[in-house]
Amino acid sequence: MMKQHQIHLMEVVVSDRCRTYSYRVFDSSGDARHFTVEVALELFRTGPLKFQDGPLITSERLLDELARETPSLPANGPLRVSEPDILEYLARHYPPKQRSWNHKSVPAASQ
Repeated sequence: MMKQHQIHLMEVVVSDRCRTYSYRVFDSSGDARHFTVEVALELFRTGPLKFQDGPLITSERLLDELARETPSLPANGPLRVSEPDILEYLARHYPPKQRSWNHKSVPAASQ
């Protein structure tokens, strides 16, 4: 059975090299833990990731880590967003657009 978690973004700290997102995670019993998830600023500057994607990609990264934890191996931090995390995120949230328009399907103009 998968544990249910409630996560709250507490703050975002911007430094010269990264943005650090701090979360408080509550499990179903109400116990709280603190996690941080870092995203290197370079990943925002050189790729398709936007600053506004930061809260969602970091919360998804945290939830992925929490889903993998076991009683003998709890999730630990600080966590980091990597390029594979970004590729998975982009595939989920920015899928390639499919064209529904085809120049052959446009009716000829009446004369």
